Amino acid sequence: MAKRTIDSFYKRVSPPQSKKPKTEETPLSFTHHPSYPHPIAALPPSIANPLASIRDAQPKTIANQPHLDLLYFHPLIPSPTARDLFQFLRRELPFYRVQYTIRRGGQPTQINNPRFTTVFGIDATSQFIPPTRPDATAIADTDAITTAPSIPVDTKTHNPISPTKYQYTPRPIPECLDTLRHHIEAAIGDGSTYNFCLVNYYASGNDSISYHSDDERFLGANPSIASISLGAQRDFLMRHKPTQAGSNQQPVKFGLASGDMVVMRGETQANWLHSIPKRKGSEAQMGRINITFRKAVVSGGTDNYYTYNVGKGPVCRWDEREGKMCQSGGGT
Repeated sequence: MAKRTIDSFYKRVSPPQSKKPKTEETPLSFTHHPSYPHPIAALPPSIANPLASIRDAQPKTIANQPHLDLLYFHPLIPSPTARDLFQFLRRELPFYRVQYTIRRGGQPTQINNPRFTTVFGIDATSQFIPPTRPDATAIADTDAITTAPSIPVDTKTHNPISPTKYQYTPRPIPECLDTLRHHIEAAIGDGSTYNFCLVNYYASGNDSISYHSDDERFLGANPSIASISLGAQRDFLMRHKPTQAGSNQQPVKFGLASGDMVVMRGETQANWLHSIPKRKGSEAQMGRINITFRKAVVSGGTDNYYTYNVGKGPVCRWDEREGKMCQSGGGT
């Protein structure tokens, strides 16, 4: 049986014919899946073609402090392509401003996420594959064979997963982000692979994320996390977790520009915290997108990522006329 490429996992639908001549910026196809609130456009050639060159990007290794193991691509994506990719993803992806409840001192406390978020992927215990398809020779219209969406199955048995396995319906990574995933795995070149893509949109310098580490048990030991920055430049701060008194370990600071990527790997997450603080100045009112690729090894990762990055709220999309994210309805 012939192997299928990953592109065959998705339903690809050409947009309706237009009387106006197509430009290079017109997406050639869309990724459709029942779990998406709307079809997600594929990358146009003006972005997809230059992106292929990032496979050859050379990083700077930063390992000059205890437990610190970073790859710093400055840049990974050249400036014109980074700008176009930022505008494309902000316009085409569904975003959410998630609200959730935690308990503090035994009392329920509502948390309003200060960023717009979205997530795609599934942990290593499951995978998306095409469902059983009709015999191609029995169908005159071969397009009918490729219209069925990919489905999640158990990685070991390849049987469809139970509908109750996850709290939220997992979503396959759309082609526009999966293309980027393959390129950055090649650029990193250390064998790291990823099964999740988290996207954060910081609307302005007022949006931030406090010091934290991505050391959840569902990521396994010494996880590799690739973080790409697009749009406005923001400071990326790192500091070592509390150590014995008298330690002379210094904090780390990057001015992440559009197109830069930092890969945190090895013992970094177990021993270091990182944050994106609020920002004032000339770029404070400019938006920023952060894309992180990760690998969750157990089902708890899937539940966690969808709970805190999609939740049950309405879908938001970028409105060009308003110049901001606006609610479009259709909660997940």
